[in-house]
Amino acid sequence: MAPPLLVASDHAGFELKEKLKKALDRMGVPYRDMGPATADPVDYPDNAHRLADGIARGEAERGLLVCGSGQGMAMAANRHRGVRAALAADEETARLSREHNDANVLALGGRLVDHDKAERILEVWLATPFAGGRHTGRVAKIDAGSSEVM
Repeated sequence: MAPPLLVASDHAGFELKEKLKKALDRMGVPYRDMGPATADPVDYPDNAHRLADGIARGEAERGLLVCGSGQGMAMAANRHRGVRAALAADEETARLSREHNDANVLALGGRLVDHDKAERILEVWLATPFAGGRHTGRVAKIDAGSSEVM
């Protein structure tokens, strides 16, 4: 059975990724680390694309990306059909990204959020279901690229 969560970072997000893996262990959330294995410099798009490919292929339902700001990895991941990566800097943004946008990838900035806050953001994001309803059609338009008014 595939893990419900894939995790990846670049060198700037490596330390926070490692701390969040320990938090996932405490929460009992299975995951697969897609790299890197060290804090040696790597290009963030490589690991973001690797994780997003896994989500798009159905290897996992959700993913966690961590780079310096979170923005670069979110941008790279969002190039993949079916991936909805959300950059969250607080719990409310994380909640709304799941509730309204059905975000399936959470991006965090390792240089911008401390470990405790990142863990709270992750917990909220994992616990929040997609609200569906009026949001379902809107989310469908993300991949469709439609601007048609509902």
